[in-house]
Amino acid sequence: MLIFAGLGNPGAQYAGNRHNIGFMAVDEIQRRHGFSPWSKKFKALISEGEIGGERVLLMKPQTFMNLSGEAVGEAMRFYKLGPGQVLAIYDELDLVAGKARIKLGGGHGGHNGIKSLDAHCGKDYRRLRLGIGHPGSKEQVHNHVLGDFAKADRLWLEPLLEALADNAEMLVKGEDSQLLNKLALATGSKPEPDPAPAKPAGKSHIRQTRNNAQPKILPTTGPMAEMLKKLFGNKGE
Repeated sequence: MLIFAGLGNPGAQYAGNRHNIGFMAVDEIQRRHGFSPWSKKFKALISEGEIGGERVLLMKPQTFMNLSGEAVGEAMRFYKLGPGQVLAIYDELDLVAGKARIKLGGGHGGHNGIKSLDAHCGKDYRRLRLGIGHPGSKEQVHNHVLGDFAKADRLWLEPLLEALADNAEMLVKGEDSQLLNKLALATGSKPEPDPAPAKPAGKSHIRQTRNNAQPKILPTTGPMAEMLKKLFGNKGE
């Protein structure tokens, strides 16, 4: 069993906020995959279903963002799950709007919902960060995250959420790089390149080529030695 926890704030006044993109993501998964109706349990709204042959519990903590970990931790203990079976989906200021990143473990980056999950669930859970962009200054952050998405944002937001729901089986199977490519294509971004292999430490390729081209040991006897003596003389003797 897996838990997909979308993070956000409960209540109609927060429903369209950038901070609630995690709620929006699990709502779309719930609709696309025929999950059960939302019900109340574990201080959250929950919905159960199956994706790719795996049982999945969708969660929308109703504790407000700063206490999200209370709800997720309670569900983990009830089902006897470890952090590795939990996926948190949430907003990321430091990603360009529409970009996505996924990883196992890591820091909270100042996100209060993630701080709470770290405290109640441990840190080794998977994190799907959905970019909402940065407003440009620290003073504007509060109003930005608790402000509604603009109409222009729908051009990338809706395709992003739809692609995430359509390819949720990749989340279940841990096919993270393939999923990120799907999301990038859906929002008109370039697919994420595979990391370039690290260059071996030491000499540059040019110096290696030059060194390899030179004989390391000169013959001192035989026909080749005699020819070299005739060409260069007996330098060094």
